[in-house]
Amino acid sequence: MREPNPPILDNFTLSSPSPPHRQSTKPLRFLIIGAGSRGNAYAQAVTNATSGVIHAIAEPDSFKRQEFGRNYIWGGRGTPQDGQEFEDWRDWLQWEIKRRDQSPSTEAIGVDGAFICTLDETHVEILQSLAPLQLHILCEKPLALSLSDCLTVYRTLLSEEKRDKPSFSYSPSTIFSIGHVLRYSPHNILLRRLLLEDGVIGDIVSLEHCEPVGWWHFAHSYVRGNWRRATPKGDGSLLTKSCHDLDFILWLLCSPPPLPADTKLSAEQQQEQLKRQQPHLPRTISSTGSLTQFRKSRKPHAAGSATNCISCPAERDCNYSAVKIYRDMHVARADYKWPVNIVCPDIEDVVRSSSSASEKEQIEAAEKHLLRRLEEDYTLDTADHDIALRPWYGRCVYESDNNVCDDQVVTLTWDDETEPNSDPNATTTNRPYPRTSKTAIFHMIAPTEKQCERRGRVYGTQGEITYDSRNIDIYSFSTRSTRSIEIPRQPPEEEKAHGGGDYGLARSFVRAVDAVVNQGWEVERAQRCFVGCTLEEAVRSHAVVFAAEEARREEKVVRWKDWWEAKLQESLGTRSTCD
Repeated sequence: MREPNPPILDNFTLSSPSPPHRQSTKPLRFLIIGAGSRGNAYAQAVTNATSGVIHAIAEPDSFKRQEFGRNYIWGGRGTPQDGQEFEDWRDWLQWEIKRRDQSPSTEAIGVDGAFICTLDETHVEILQSLAPLQLHILCEKPLALSLSDCLTVYRTLLSEEKRDKPSFSYSPSTIFSIGHVLRYSPHNILLRRLLLEDGVIGDIVSLEHCEPVGWWHFAHSYVRGNWRRATPKGDGSLLTKSCHDLDFILWLLCSPPPLPADTKLSAEQQQEQLKRQQPHLPRTISSTGSLTQFRKSRKPHAAGSATNCISCPAERDCNYSAVKIYRDMHVARADYKWPVNIVCPDIEDVVRSSSSASEKEQIEAAEKHLLRRLEEDYTLDTADHDIALRPWYGRCVYESDNNVCDDQVVTLTWDDETEPNSDPNATTTNRPYPRTSKTAIFHMIAPTEKQCERRGRVYGTQGEITYDSRNIDIYSFSTRSTRSIEIPRQPPEEEKAHGGGDYGLARSFVRAVDAVVNQGWEVERAQRCFVGCTLEEAVRSHAVVFAAEEARREEKVVRWKDWWEAKLQESLGTRSTCD
């Protein structure tokens, strides 16, 4: 028996997870650092769905930079103005410092905020360099590649007076957001509302969540690509691929709700609300996982000594053939977007230069360009440093230098909350749901048909919920019936952007910046109301990833409170306020 969609959908908005807010007519200007896939995703979202504008780009690759500028800044026939195009973020930084020194005599225009969309290992340096400028920042995940660096970023973004007295209870003086896009998709926002605010399955007892990475996607990004090697401490694909899945679980099971955007509240009432926004933190974290498939011992005998797909005698019989994945599955169909434009960033320029030719001739030109790139390989004599510096997209997946897990499970447990709320007048603002003991299991798995289409099941005292990337099914123990919810379709460009998460994150960030810059809001209030995630919470969710990896490497169970306390004392030199 299935019931129609529940009434909750009548009041559910797909436009944004954050509360409604009147944006100013004065547009906000943003710098994008890095014109790769993430930089383009956020630029598209800001341009299409907010009142903000992309004003400047910093990108070393000339083709990417020019293409980005034509799409989002100066247009197809225009030319960049002073302060809009830079080969390196350091060049922009020097320009901006000079602009500020000359102000107000200069006519050059600055920016209100920046999107950091560069490779993971560059985030810390960029954040440290930009912090003195007091810009509002959205940084792509992960924040950093070590817990020490994450905590360094936390201290860096504090005001100078707070930096001298490190504590994990302080907030930055500007808006900060992290690319945990799963929090911002309409599907997941509704799922959280059903679980926590409406309590449709009672108290949560257990959650199972899976990220199916996708068989060829994992080979592209984590065997041949930029994220194939773990950090020196061994933190790998759980951090670079699935840190926002663990953040999603924490968001569902222990994060407080966003503050309401009620402008009538007094300063004292706002502070009281902030004090009540306490998370329900895990008790233990454990993990198991390994690199099971993509290693030399699994190499097919027919491949012999070949290290590259172009010269491999078994290439046609291999599922992970780079020729099959990039040429047959994409270029042969005139598809030059991701992942092809990652392998060959200038492939669309190759196609554009032969625009007078037939489509068949364009495809042939693109194929030749692609195959030349796939032929690139390294030998036993190549220095490891040189190997690590770049991806090798034509390399045999069984002869690669990858070492990250392709199968990993993380288990988290919670105790009953030790300080239950005793206020009989409590509302969803200060205590939205009972904070009871529970368990969460996360599974990241590489060889799957589905590609990043998360799925899961939540068990409660009154029923259970199953979900995938489009549907939510609610089974009630009392009625012994199931009601199914399908999220209404979004515009195609939003749907394919993490189910609307990219757009939701961009909207929330721009709204928060607008509230501070144009509406006079306090930073902490705008952060809580619109972004819905503090810097403290972002750092802590990263810390859970590092704890899980430590548990996996050392085959132990991490007791979160003690572990986190020790890490904070070690890195911040003070006693924490984490519990």
